[in-house]
Amino acid sequence: MKKILCCVMIACLLALAAPLGALADHQYLLDSDTRLITESELWQWDRESLSFMFNEIFARHGYPFEPGGKFYNWFNAQPWYQAVRKVTKEQAVAKATDLEWKNYYTIKSVISQMDAAGWPYRASAGSGLKSWRNFTPPDASLKLTGFSYLTLSANQKLDVYSAPSSSSWRGANGKAMLNTNGAVWAAGWENGWLLVFYETNAGSVRVGYVNGSRISGRVSLNDQLYFDRSSCRLTSAAALTDDPLRTMTTITNLRAGDTVTYLTTMTNQSGWSFDYIETTVGGQRVRGFIPTGCLDVPYDTLDDWDSYSK
Repeated sequence: MKKILCCVMIACLLALAAPLGALADHQYLLDSDTRLITESELWQWDRESLSFMFNEIFARHGYPFEPGGKFYNWFNAQPWYQAVRKVTKEQAVAKATDLEWKNYYTIKSVISQMDAAGWPYRASAGSGLKSWRNFTPPDASLKLTGFSYLTLSANQKLDVYSAPSSSSWRGANGKAMLNTNGAVWAAGWENGWLLVFYETNAGSVRVGYVNGSRISGRVSLNDQLYFDRSSCRLTSAAALTDDPLRTMTTITNLRAGDTVTYLTTMTNQSGWSFDYIETTVGGQRVRGFIPTGCLDVPYDTLDDWDSYSK
């Protein structure tokens, strides 16, 4: 049965995703650093993509995004992005050129027009609109955007839960456990719990949380995670998984119309994007991934930097 559900989920991903590929003629979603952008070309994209283009202008100058957010996840997967932690957001924005500022206002204007027109926030299959989701992250070694390789003291066995609490759902029939002798990737901290993913003995991958108080030795990662936490409705049925990388084994099947909590969006090494969500299963709190395109996600709030324009 699990094999059938896995095949169904993969088929769903293939149906939702447009053909993947690297950017055709430049390394950015939009080359707003080298030419004037026109409104007509922006209307070829879905609304969410313009949010990435808007932030891309300042990401080129080291704009530091909050860990856990979808922009942090996406830009940290780009080889050209170098967040400068000692640089404030205002200092990064001040580095934008006159040309970039002109394009900033063009993108901002079209975003307002799209919002007023009810433009598709996320392009559906067959819509003919371009989307940031159509481009494979260049750095496939990241495996899952937002995570980085982490070294933990060896010979530890740590209980893993799907959400940051010991009362939440736990995989492997309630016995999910991380062996620190194997490879570990981590995204950051939430209320003293570390979000990680690791390979299981069965060859799958599991994303979940370990209690920081149970970890021996120093943990080099200090990032605190900032999730969206918006209440959202599913627009189509979807399988929830804690393995968005390999087997995509189903935790539970969600129905169209179900309400869940949206946390963030991540992309795997194959270029498939997922929304990371929270819901309940059998009365237990559970977090996992569903393919993007199944959820009516909230419009993002973009920083307004007009006062810094040259």
